[in-house]
Parts: sequence; C-alpha cells; structure tokens
Amino acid sequence: MGNDIRKRPLRVIALLATYNEERFVGGCIEHLAGQGVDVHLLDNESTDQTVARAQAYLGCGLMDIEVLPRGGEFSLTKILERKQELAATLDADWFMHHDADEIRIGPRSGRRLVDALSDVDAAGFNAVNFREFTFVPTVEAPDHDHARFTQTMRHYYPFLPEFPHRLNAWKRQSEPVDLASSAGHKVAFAGLRMFPESFRMRHYLFLSRAHACEKYAGRTRSEAEMQQQWGGWRTTLAQRLTAGAGPALDLPRQDELRAYAGDDQLDAARPLTAHVWSATWARRLSAARDRTECNE
Repeated sequence: MGNDIRKRPLRVIALLATYNEERFVGGCIEHLAGQGVDVHLLDNESTDQTVARAQAYLGCGLMDIEVLPRGGEFSLTKILERKQELAATLDADWFMHHDADEIRIGPRSGRRLVDALSDVDAAGFNAVNFREFTFVPTVEAPDHDHARFTQTMRHYYPFLPEFPHRLNAWKRQSEPVDLASSAGHKVAFAGLRMFPESFRMRHYLFLSRAHACEKYAGRTRSEAEMQQQWGGWRTTLAQRLTAGAGPALDLPRQDELRAYAGDDQLDAARPLTAHVWSATWARRLSAARDRTECNE
C-alpha cells in the first residue's frame, strides 16, 4: 500500500431552518445535494407543506428533520442557539448557517461548494464569507410565485451593509461557536481565519406581493429581538400588514436593478447598504423619480 493513503472527502452540513417555506425547501435541498452538501432541517412548526415536501429528500441529501417548537412567536435566537448545539454534536468537517430562500455557490461556477470548501480547508482557513445578491420582483414582472422562479426572476442588486456580512460557513471547532450574537450573519470563535475570497449567495426574499404578505403578516418576534431591532424591514412590514395598513411594497423598476446573466457575471460593485423595501431606499427612490419627472 505504501504511501497511497487517501483522505476521506470533506463532509459539509447545512443547518437549514424553515417556517412555511414550501416554495423553497425542495429546490434548496436539491441544490445543496448537488453541491455535495448534506442538510439537517430544523423546522419551526410549519403549518404548510414544508415538512411533507422535505421528507421526499430523506436519504437523498437530507439527513434528518427536527422540529423546534415555536411557542407562539418567531425567535431567531432560539433557532441560532439550536444550530450552535448542532454544530457541536453533528459529525461534519464544516457547517453552514442556511435559510431556504438562499442559493449558495462557490467563487466560480463549475466547482461544487464541497470542493471549494475543501480548498479553503487545505489552505488553512476556517471560515468563509458569502457576498449577497438579492433577487426581487419588479414593476415589469411582479409575480414569480411558481416552481420556475429562478428562471424568471432575473433582476437583482448586490447587498452589503457591512463587511463581512454573511460570514456563516465555518470549520468544525472544538469549542462552541457563537451565531446568536450577530443574528446568524457572522459566526464567532477563537482563532477565526476568514478565507480572503468571498463565495456567493443568491437570495430570493419573496416571489410576489401576495407571497410577501403571506410570509410576513402576523409574524411576531420575541420582545428581546424587537428591542435589538432584529428583522429590520421585515419586522416593519409585518407590523404594517398585521395592522391592516396595506402591503407597503413599492416594487423597483428593472432599470433600477441589474440583469442576471449567470453566476460568474454577478456584479458586486457599488452594493446597496439597505434593502429596497427600507425607508432609506424609499426616500432615495422617490427623489430620483421626482428628478426624472421634472426633466421630462
């Protein structure tokens, strides 16, 4: 046998949390399985077909389905604390904090996530940041509530409120990691060495105005998270919808965004620091449109 000792392939587990994500969960698991990534599903007592659709993937990318009691409110802290526990107990080399409406890819297409993370591991780094590209419905194409949404929702903006923003793939640690302090955006542990090149993430927040209303209306956050102002525009929108104040969703025009031409052409230049549904964007958009109308 000599020196022909082969190291076993890297094992990566995505810690996927869901609540009423029947539109996204199947495609998310399929994508991760194709990227060589296993999935541990943590469901927050969904009331739709999320769990039923996920069950079809058990043994085919999906390792297990775990139910985390909701207790009448959405608590991101509880979800993240459970993910911290899983990262200390599940048998994996690397972990990713993941949501169902995300599609994560390496820095270049044609190379699976598991292989790209193997390169990172071999280079001596133990954490990876993802650059976020947010895909949204537009005035011209407002409804993508169907299974082919990734093929029809083709306009996006790069989103980067700070750097790093999505530092949430990490190598297994001997001591507990901290996800909860940053709302899951940035894992923290002693001796963290971030890979210098960010990977990429396509983020599909919602597929239509009606889907946004369904997803966020009635969502109640814990008091502690409200005080920390977690959720941003999502919390504000949920409050407006619950109070019957209307959808409050002024969709952007396509010429205000960037057209998707492939993963390797995703443009990270001049990222937005606030989502297009925020008050900051609304003021900027209103001013820009007023200037346009005055010049016509």
